[in-house]
Amino acid sequence: MKHVIALDVGGTGMKAALVGADGELLHQARRPTGRERGPDAVVEGILGFAAELHAHGIRAHGEPASAAGVAVPGIVDEAEGVAAYAANLGWRDVPLRALLAERLGGVPVALGHDVRTGGLAEGRLGAGRGADRFLFVPLGTGIAGAIGIDGKVEAGAHGFAGEIGHIVVRPGGAECPCGQRGCLERFASASAVSRAWAEASGDPDADAADCAQAVASGDERALRVWQEAVDALADGLVTALTLLDPRTVIIGGGLAEAGETLFTPLREAVRRRVTFQKLPSLVPATLGDTAGCLGAGLLAWDLLKTTDPSVGTTDPSEVTT
Repeated sequence: MKHVIALDVGGTGMKAALVGADGELLHQARRPTGRERGPDAVVEGILGFAAELHAHGIRAHGEPASAAGVAVPGIVDEAEGVAAYAANLGWRDVPLRALLAERLGGVPVALGHDVRTGGLAEGRLGAGRGADRFLFVPLGTGIAGAIGIDGKVEAGAHGFAGEIGHIVVRPGGAECPCGQRGCLERFASASAVSRAWAEASGDPDADAADCAQAVASGDERALRVWQEAVDALADGLVTALTLLDPRTVIIGGGLAEAGETLFTPLREAVRRRVTFQKLPSLVPATLGDTAGCLGAGLLAWDLLKTTDPSVGTTDPSEVTT
């Protein structure tokens, strides 16, 4: 059975799968990234994990993987196949595509940025299915973004497209590690809400999920913290939709787990801010933590389509998640 290797590398854990031509997840596995052992050990762990998947594919399906797709965090040069920088993994200029191709016996390898790869999956297979233009915005430790156009995700001229978290929404506000002040992610990420609620509640262990629960119960302090985050997020989103005019905006990450506690006020805040712009559908992501792995599989199949015209196009309606 033809299949590809899909690998999603995170700061603490790696998720992997063998993905069939119809998008079916034939085999799934997880393991720690092991960043405490240093960047060289992390790279060796990725190569070893991929080799194990390659061997499993031969045993289970009678042939080796046709290609591999890998999603990694940080700055990624997708064209050159280089993991340029990742603060949480400590690496710089790792030629990961070449290293994986060598370890896997020369199979084609696609390397992608984790958020753009997750956005690719959400756009084709998840909440953005059928939308010709979408924006995927995960709200986690920071805020990133992926711009989807006709089933592909735009990386930009230098690999930085979609970094909505660094739109300045509060000029002169809190300092951001990027060097600016007032960036969106300093006010509307899950970590920003956690910090604000811990201070407002007087509980240093309180987090964004606790804040959402307090909002649902009507706590006035929580409502103020939450509304400040929602207003900042709406400002950033309106800037993005003014520039990009997406048909669908997909919100994911930890903060989106609050459901309508987030989406009801956010939709209203965006609606109040638009003038001539067309309101997009604003929806929650649906693939959860499988998005990165599914997206890596899509990268691998797309790579095969560009090198082998006999490889068909997967019908998203047939994909099993």
